[in-house]
Amino acid sequence: MSATGCFKPGDSASMVASVNASTTLAPPWRTLHRFANPGQFLRLTGWLLPWLTAVALICTGTGLLWGLFWAPADHEQLDAVRIMYVHVPAAWTALTGYLLLAVCSVVSLVWRHPLADVAAVEIGPVGAAFTVLCLGSGSLWGRPMWGTWWAWDARMTSMLVLFFLYLGHVALVRAFDDLERGYRAGAILALVGAVDLPIIKFSVDWWNTLHQPASITFTGASSLYVSMLWPLLLAAIGFYFGFAALVLARTRAALIERRIRTLLLARAQEAA
Repeated sequence: MSATGCFKPGDSASMVASVNASTTLAPPWRTLHRFANPGQFLRLTGWLLPWLTAVALICTGTGLLWGLFWAPADHEQLDAVRIMYVHVPAAWTALTGYLLLAVCSVVSLVWRHPLADVAAVEIGPVGAAFTVLCLGSGSLWGRPMWGTWWAWDARMTSMLVLFFLYLGHVALVRAFDDLERGYRAGAILALVGAVDLPIIKFSVDWWNTLHQPASITFTGASSLYVSMLWPLLLAAIGFYFGFAALVLARTRAALIERRIRTLLLARAQEAA
């Protein structure tokens, strides 16, 4: 899916005008909008993106190698538990990605910041990809543990709903000839769909499911062995940085395309 497929000639001019106007807001938001300016964003991310990519590759590679080859097997699930080092980080990243999509939607609806719209458009496909990875690895894990590739329990079903929410957002923002209407409709869908996040999180507590309760919590000790916990956390950090790098790269590509389209349009108007 193209990172720039939803943009049309002339969009950059309106976006830049909107951003310039936004710098006249009240002082508490002036700094936020200054750093969210497309030019500032491109300069900052041009420096940041290689570092994010390097950390993502190092952490993901180290965490997966550690977990798949050197971490101990589980006393009940044996080596099948090693799928956890892909499945759990993918699930965490998919949930966090949708949370960021909801935050961008709030910024878009409340402050009408165009860069939030662009970021939301690019988060959708990346978040959907991580959700597919979560569902696919979970299916591989469930086959030897539960004897089936898929079970309609609360956690799996609510995660599938998250995937459809991502796809719905991707389709909706591209369904309108007027991009602003697409952005607004996508933002509303993202905010409505955010109700699925606590359902996914607490589904194992609210209903009887095949999934075990959370092994890692903020309020208690982890039930995982330390030798299994560290590679899992390292892989999760790598997934998070990888998600950030992909979204920033797609957003940069979208903004650069807008600049090129604006320049080409300006030259065409001058030639006419």
